[in-house]
Amino acid sequence: MTTLTTRRLLAATAIALCALPAAAETLRYAHVGAEGDIQTRFAAEAAEAIEAATDGEVSLQVFPASQLGNVAEMVDGVRMGSIQMGHHDFASLARIVPEMAVFNAPFIYRDGAHALAATDPETSPALQALNAELVENGGMRVIGRIYRGARHISSNFEIDEPADMEGKPFRAVPLDLWISMIKGMGATPTPVEVSELPTALMTGLVVGQENPLTMISANKLYEVQSHVAMTGHMQSVLAVFVNDDAWQGLEEDQREAITAALDEKAAQSLEWAQASEADLVDELTEAGMTFTTAETGLDLESFRTGVLAQIEADFPEYGEYIEQIMAVE
Repeated sequence: MTTLTTRRLLAATAIALCALPAAAETLRYAHVGAEGDIQTRFAAEAAEAIEAATDGEVSLQVFPASQLGNVAEMVDGVRMGSIQMGHHDFASLARIVPEMAVFNAPFIYRDGAHALAATDPETSPALQALNAELVENGGMRVIGRIYRGARHISSNFEIDEPADMEGKPFRAVPLDLWISMIKGMGATPTPVEVSELPTALMTGLVVGQENPLTMISANKLYEVQSHVAMTGHMQSVLAVFVNDDAWQGLEEDQREAITAALDEKAAQSLEWAQASEADLVDELTEAGMTFTTAETGLDLESFRTGVLAQIEADFPEYGEYIEQIMAVE
């Protein structure tokens, strides 16, 4: 074979290889949400949107309902790369960057739209600074968020003020921020994983908890709880995070397509939550739950004062970030 022929064959092979479609990349995506929760819908629809946006080059294999472990195990899995993506409260990343929990702090957002704006990875000064630390210290980064609704308190007795919770065991998400918040509400914080919550309520290990109405409905907590206090103490916004090595292994246009798809789903999650809350109040009332609101005697200011004082005492380092969050338009 002549040198010229060899060169032509090599060139033809190179052209043929370039014409081949890129190998599909499958990312394992884990979360702890149950069927019927907004976060579960988000993950399922985000997987479809990402596959479409990347022309099938990237797909997500979603593992809901703690299938790949509890929150700590899931975060560790993403950190190590055995799981590539996941979502949970920003505070679940506080073991790596303690200040990340500030995005779940109570009474810092004006409403759901403000919560999404203040947690936009592309524009939020506070998140950009803390994301850089998350990459450096944990090999992970936040690339999206989910609005899950305002969080309220459920119990098996009426709550109008923090004094009604005093000394009683209430479930706290097993994270320092939640423990501090429940303490600020006057109750005794009792850490319980979400997968164990219905049993903990049924057995009396805890007598109440706090979550969006979507979660109360999806997990049928109305079977073991009789009252809801509409405190709206947190605008529940979850972080979508990714292993940074897996992220950098994608092409730039793939990363852009994924973040655009996640951003669109974030906006839709706000619409879902806003549309569902009024319907959920009716649904849960019909299921036997009694609601207390500011109009019916719920003392929101006493909750706000007690909780913010406790957060300030326990987390003075949050002050600068809270100011930045509150300043976001």
